[in-house]
Amino acid sequence: MMEQSAHFDLAQAQLKKLLQQIETVIKGKRSSIELILTCLLAQGHVLLEDNPGTGKTVMARSLANAIKADGKTVFKRVQFTPDLLPMDLVGSFVYDDNIKEFVFKKGPIFTNILLADEINRASPKVQSALLECLAEGQVSAGDHTYKLDQLFFTIATQNPIEMEGTYPLPAAQLDRFSMKISFGYADESSELDILKNYQQIHADLHKQDNDAISIDDVMMMQTVCGNVHIHDHLIQAVHNILLATRQHPNTTLGASTRAGINFIKCLKAYAFIQNRNYIIENDIANLIVPCLQHRMIFKNNFQSDEILHDLLHIEIKKLNQLSIH
Repeated sequence: MMEQSAHFDLAQAQLKKLLQQIETVIKGKRSSIELILTCLLAQGHVLLEDNPGTGKTVMARSLANAIKADGKTVFKRVQFTPDLLPMDLVGSFVYDDNIKEFVFKKGPIFTNILLADEINRASPKVQSALLECLAEGQVSAGDHTYKLDQLFFTIATQNPIEMEGTYPLPAAQLDRFSMKISFGYADESSELDILKNYQQIHADLHKQDNDAISIDDVMMMQTVCGNVHIHDHLIQAVHNILLATRQHPNTTLGASTRAGINFIKCLKAYAFIQNRNYIIENDIANLIVPCLQHRMIFKNNFQSDEILHDLLHIEIKKLNQLSIH
């Protein structure tokens, strides 16, 4: 127990440094930053749906800048367009005239933090090429399989689906993202501060920060998050919610078992970010929509938030009767 406590305290110190580095650039977005870091520490991926110009790219860059990798670039950005090909993302075989044979040239997917910008502007063929990377952490090319780095985190962005030139992501692709969130505009005071100090913020974004944490630090935090305690009754509550999403009269597709596993992993990471080594009911309330909403299909434009919150309230009442805190 003493050793676990020491690891938890060390991980908390690294988390504090990571948050401080990001917030030198990203202003007034603490809750969104926490959700994105939750996905990172839960070893998942995050989908941001929002309008252009809300700071999604800057968020990805600031996160990457806060992580050291022994001189190696940990961040790559791919602009998804209708003419993008799968090989532009994962790589392809090229002929090496020196050795007189084809060699695999890795694409931008081989990185630690990937920004897949406007993912729903690319064709379904390119979207499916990303699926194996998100699901298996590997790339298949020809007869070979190439492993991605152990730390591989994708921040994908998409425009609102009603905008022109977009291809809706299929359910299988959406299910690979731990969360779908809206980054949103900054609040009034934070936006005014950004307008006044945009030059300094730009300089902070591109400077080399000696206080950045290492990739090993991130993986250490991921391990600590995996050891966060969740009570059996809370696991049962999550399971009940999953079952209810499948049986609800206003859904055509409920949350899967994979959704439940990712939900619990995110709950553990979120509790850690709140400086706790255990999960509480409020964590479920805060994460139920971003973790489950995009994995479900609803009938007749029903308000998905209301359905999930109704299911949540039922489970909270049960937990209160059991006095689980």
